[in-house]
Amino acid sequence: MKGHIAGRLLQRWAGWWVHIFTASGAFVGLLAVVAIHELNFLRAFWLMGGAILIDAIDGFFARQLSVRERVPEIDGALLDNIVDFFTYTLVPCFMLLVSQILPAWVRLPAVLAVTLSSAYQFTHVEAKTRDHFFRGFPSYWNIVVFYLYFWQMSAWINTGIVFVLAILSFVPIKYIYPSRLDYLTHSRLLRMGMLAATVAWGLATAGLLWMFPESNHILVLISTGYPVMYVLLSLYRTKLPLFHFN
Repeated sequence: MKGHIAGRLLQRWAGWWVHIFTASGAFVGLLAVVAIHELNFLRAFWLMGGAILIDAIDGFFARQLSVRERVPEIDGALLDNIVDFFTYTLVPCFMLLVSQILPAWVRLPAVLAVTLSSAYQFTHVEAKTRDHFFRGFPSYWNIVVFYLYFWQMSAWINTGIVFVLAILSFVPIKYIYPSRLDYLTHSRLLRMGMLAATVAWGLATAGLLWMFPESNHILVLISTGYPVMYVLLSLYRTKLPLFHFN
């Protein structure tokens, strides 16, 4: 009996630690804001990458430990959305405001477009489809800001990219959920391949950040090739879903 009670307490504590781990992403995001304020953009990108890593693995832990059953009084999905809105939208928006990525006079309208489109994306009842895809551009603004900074393109091109992606938040294209690949393909091997490609992208992008302002052609190919593959597969599954839900 005591062993059963101790086991339940241990499971409940494990559930609380998963929630604490998820919430820690907001603290990491706040440190990124401090780095941006100090104009230390490289440190900010490392911190934003840390927040992405937390977001990428906390859901796995939550599902494995059945956190919803262990800590029913905490809405894990709501907590995750709050943290993600801060780290994926507000933190990169602050960088758009204080950096030279966009022309000075267009920064406020661009950030307004980003925040409004992200608010729509995060609160839409079908933001995540029944087959585990994102509906509309999934507010990867921290990743977008990294590429705009890394590519060193014209501020006007950057402006066009930001507004196009904000508009795509309202277009019902199904984008792959990298950690939920159940309905991407029937093949377990292909799902594992997609997961491996995501990990390779993360490592390559981290490598580019480590080398910046130097570069490496192979790392650039992996880091930029993955988003192209991601978009093409997302368009394919939008047109030809694996399952149809009534």
